[in-house]
Amino acid sequence: MRRIITLALLYVGMQMIIPLDTRHGAGAVTLLTFGFLVLGAYTSGELAEQLHLPKITGYLVAGLLFGPGVIGIVSASAVSELAPVSRLAVALIAFLAGLELRWGELKERGRAILTIMSTELVLQFAAIVGVLWLMRGYLPFVHDATAPQVLALCALFAAIAIVHSPAVTMALLTETRARGPVARTTLGIVLVADVVVVLLFSLVLAIVRAMVPAPGGVAAAMSPGVIAWEIGGALVVGSGLGLAVALYMRFVQRELLLFAIVIAFFGAEIARLAHVETLLTLVMAGFITGNATHDQGRELLHAMERSAVPVFVVFFALAGASIDLPQLARLWLPAIAIVGARAAAIFVGSNLGARWSTAPDVVRRDTWLGLISQSGVAIGLAAILASAYSTRGAEMQTLILSVIAINTVAGQILFRVALVRAGEVVVEAGEETGVRERGVGATLEVGGRGPGAR
Repeated sequence: MRRIITLALLYVGMQMIIPLDTRHGAGAVTLLTFGFLVLGAYTSGELAEQLHLPKITGYLVAGLLFGPGVIGIVSASAVSELAPVSRLAVALIAFLAGLELRWGELKERGRAILTIMSTELVLQFAAIVGVLWLMRGYLPFVHDATAPQVLALCALFAAIAIVHSPAVTMALLTETRARGPVARTTLGIVLVADVVVVLLFSLVLAIVRAMVPAPGGVAAAMSPGVIAWEIGGALVVGSGLGLAVALYMRFVQRELLLFAIVIAFFGAEIARLAHVETLLTLVMAGFITGNATHDQGRELLHAMERSAVPVFVVFFALAGASIDLPQLARLWLPAIAIVGARAAAIFVGSNLGARWSTAPDVVRRDTWLGLISQSGVAIGLAAILASAYSTRGAEMQTLILSVIAINTVAGQILFRVALVRAGEVVVEAGEETGVRERGVGATLEVGGRGPGAR
């Protein structure tokens, strides 16, 4: 009740202050709105935790509630002006994800990661194309297209819709401090899958543009040389940045959190200026830093994890405020069909991949729940699609964003369920007791990782 009252007081305060503050210009209003959004989202996260939901669900719902689609305290112009803050949060999350990865762990789980990822991505792609083909009468972007063109456009949509969400994965792992096989396998899959999806989308877009011509767009940007540079250049730039950070950690090692923010900011700017993939650049930088410094890298990781809450509050609150409810209401039928087909394909593909790679039973049973969420890369690829096809692309982008909204909300809840069921959520002394499941037995775990966590 205290948190609900806090949210109500924040709302009343904003309604009283905004009319008084408009004389200072749009910048002052945006800054005030940002402060309100952070406080409101953080309070909603605490409320979600009381309801046994992930905190990031509260952040997302707060953004949706206070955003332009519902109450409207956070206007669409404010969301647009705060986009750089969201991009910085993405860069920090990517760097943190890279720090989490260890080369030895990748070698240990590499077969399971690649097999599960390959199987579920292929099945996702086929399932989404099939659903779109069956529901083509409900899809405005395939009107007046021939049968081969309809199939090509469905494949282009599916090339985006199969992507996962490193941001949601990292947020849940940081919140729960999970380090077990389900957590580590899921993190590896979502990071590697992002690279695969970027390559697949670029290839499919080049083919579809030949089958369904469109004036203008990004034809030159999707040439093979540019694609190779976006991926290969990101690895090179990220490696150089990671080595620079490793030298700082080895010889200076001061003000770690501030230094990480500076690295994320400049890393994102360098990636933008070099025209390379930002997420991959920062993940690579974190990966090189963590593996080149070992103990110092872990200190940086722990410093970032302890201070990660504001980053996740900002990112998910802005993501929630960006959800367009009227669009979602118009496209609910095909969106639900795509979400259902995608979830079923992930479930089947993850189970088959885990069996073929002889992964542990807990990985086969629970990993698929961590692969539902979408954000970040999917939104960026949808924007590229909208610029490639002015009318069709905008209609496809609308449906993609609707699917992302549903998967982001449901996926974070399902991933937490998976981590709890796998017994990988770390429980501090004084908190509720968690149960670690292992086959037919169960071990009670309080205040530590337990025998199966990493």
